Amino acid sequence: MLGLSGTLGSGKTTFARAFVRARLERGDEEVPSPTFTLVQSYAHAGGTIWHFDLYRLRAPAEAYELGIEDAFADGISLIEWPERLGAAALPDWLEIRLASGAAAEARRVTITAHGPRAQALKRSLGRTG
Repeated sequence: MLGLSGTLGSGKTTFARAFVRARLERGDEEVPSPTFTLVQSYAHAGGTIWHFDLYRLRAPAEAYELGIEDAFADGISLIEWPERLGAAALPDWLEIRLASGAAAEARRVTITAHGPRAQALKRSLGRTG
């Protein structure tokens, strides 16, 4: 699970769309936002990519109505507003926090590992070129 945190307009959806396009090798193809549907899924040979926007969730239990347990069991979960999951969140996940940068289009990114698998993934990110 990748949790995308930050204020409104910080770039969570933009990050998720770019991630999906890169993973599916879709280039500039439009990747819809789940703002109104709350969830979008994309078939991929390596496992389904699930993109959740939980901003409008009123209670963590509502995430189960969206099939979040299937997402956790199959593939990659990109979750905007992960704090809305409460106790329903996985114990091992990677948080990507986005904040405004110095320039209008710039962003600061903070990555926090929650759990041992996420810690290993975070370490591997530091080794990429």
